[in-house]
Amino acid sequence: MNISIFGLGYVGCVCMGCLSQNGHKIIGVDVSIEKVNRINQGQPTIIEKDIDIIIDAGFRNELISATSNYIEAVYRSDISLICVGTPTTDNGHLDLNQIYQTAREIGEALKGKNSFHTIAIRSTVFPGTNKKVCSIIEEVSEKKKNVDFAVVSNPEFMREGTAVQDFLNPPITVLGCDCPVSIDLMASLYGYTNAPLEIVPVEVAEMIKYVNNSFHALKVVFSNEIGNICKASGIDSHQVMRLFCLDNQLNISPYYLKPGFAYGGSCLPKDLRGLKTMAHDLYIQAHVLNSIETSNAYQIEKVIRIIEGLGKNKIGILGLSFKGGTDDMRNSPIVQVIETLFGKGYNLKIFDKHVCLSRLTGKNKSVINKKLPHINVMLQDNIDDIVDWAEVIVIANKDGDFSKIKLSKHQILVDLIRIPELEKFCNYIGLCW
Repeated sequence: MNISIFGLGYVGCVCMGCLSQNGHKIIGVDVSIEKVNRINQGQPTIIEKDIDIIIDAGFRNELISATSNYIEAVYRSDISLICVGTPTTDNGHLDLNQIYQTAREIGEALKGKNSFHTIAIRSTVFPGTNKKVCSIIEEVSEKKKNVDFAVVSNPEFMREGTAVQDFLNPPITVLGCDCPVSIDLMASLYGYTNAPLEIVPVEVAEMIKYVNNSFHALKVVFSNEIGNICKASGIDSHQVMRLFCLDNQLNISPYYLKPGFAYGGSCLPKDLRGLKTMAHDLYIQAHVLNSIETSNAYQIEKVIRIIEGLGKNKIGILGLSFKGGTDDMRNSPIVQVIETLFGKGYNLKIFDKHVCLSRLTGKNKSVINKKLPHINVMLQDNIDDIVDWAEVIVIANKDGDFSKIKLSKHQILVDLIRIPELEKFCNYIGLCW
């Protein structure tokens, strides 16, 4: 198939690469000339396991290209995937301007196109967005929904760090649309996977990602609270949660159920706030949802209090992104810790092999400029230099190199992740175990 992908961030780049592996011809669309140029040089726009190899192969096989010309992209494709960002506003609502602008662009292109076109929304959006997108496209294109085009709600279920494998082996494929032609087309697009295919009402497809991510956020906080209680009681919290996770019939998934640091990233905070705002707007009391961010913030404050209580000034931070193996610093909880400690006069040095200041773009760059304007002084290239220098080492995400560090008996290790190999150090502090 010929497919256009609007938005070349995390979701769009992974979709582009993985679909090209199945022989589809992909043209990406983005307002960022830098992202367009990277794709047209056979390079990914993100850091993610295996995606560099996949994008390079797709480019060399002439299955991948990118442009800023959205009309050309629609003309050259049968399906358009909308993968643009849906950031949260200050009041917790989603900013859907990029979604609606993309709808206008597709509508403009369809005005001069005669063949039927399928549009799939992969971005996380509020219920009702599909209907609004259809309305915009109808108005701009002067074409008829389900006659000349159709819009399918097709949420993605990918985790940063394992996005390629999640795309190729999804837990479920969800399609929401009332047009049989587009449903059949999208079902064939995902024919490579054995995942269950669920064809559901549009609003159900739009809602599921919020439910998923809000539950994932809840699991992180729940596990951390159990960890804090267990530590205060002298109980091994990981043993407790190991038993809890053995029940995969009722407790569902063990993935997030590990006591540790606060959650972060772009999805969990944004979608939790979105679901809370939906409840508020409907005058529904959602006490558990409303308590999650408070408990998550407490976990960040706890880290700050632990470090302050050590009475040391030279603090080495290992890990800056919210998750090991990525360069994503959006809502990274350690950024708030660093910002607070720096403001209180602590001497800080940071190491993260995946974070390169010269490559930062978009939201990642704005996070650094706003929160850590002095990052260039703190960020170091050599992990050994930081380990030798610091009085306190704080491990903030899971990188394979961190388990190999060597500390003296005078240094203190604060582990926010739980790396078993490091628990042998005499001055080891686990966050909630």
